[in-house]
Amino acid sequence: MMPIYKVLEKKGIPLASNQVEFSLLRQLPETGGLLSACKDLGVGILAYSPLGMGRLTGKFNKDKKAPNGRFFGRVNDQQLEVLLAKMREIGALHGGKTPAQVALNWLICKGVVPIPGAKNSKQAADNAGALGWRMTEDEVRQLGALGKEGGSNIWQHDGRVAHA
Repeated sequence: MMPIYKVLEKKGIPLASNQVEFSLLRQLPETGGLLSACKDLGVGILAYSPLGMGRLTGKFNKDKKAPNGRFFGRVNDQQLEVLLAKMREIGALHGGKTPAQVALNWLICKGVVPIPGAKNSKQAADNAGALGWRMTEDEVRQLGALGKEGGSNIWQHDGRVAHA
């Protein structure tokens, strides 16, 4: 991010946002220092795939696989079920929030703007349910500890995410 930030800065153009894959299943933007660097520079983060390609909605599990053989990377079913169970527990403490709402709120609590997809009005309404409430710092920490750092896709991130 810094090379483009510096180029824009020389031209008097502020870098307003940085869109990266960020979720409970891909925390590399935080662990690699990008989140901190963006905050320091006043650059907002837009998180795409904040629901981990649907894995964080709770609709897929070891018995119900994603359609069309969608590959989900290195997250095993058992690890995902532990994370989803904690998300359901936290959601229940906040008035019955869904796993998707908890996943999106986790990002919001980190100062990130999630940009989830929605295939229908029900999903859009569910996404909107992530707004208007906040998890405790301890809940945010617990979920982060159960999630995954994720890896860097060299094509997508030029192999330099950790050098933010």
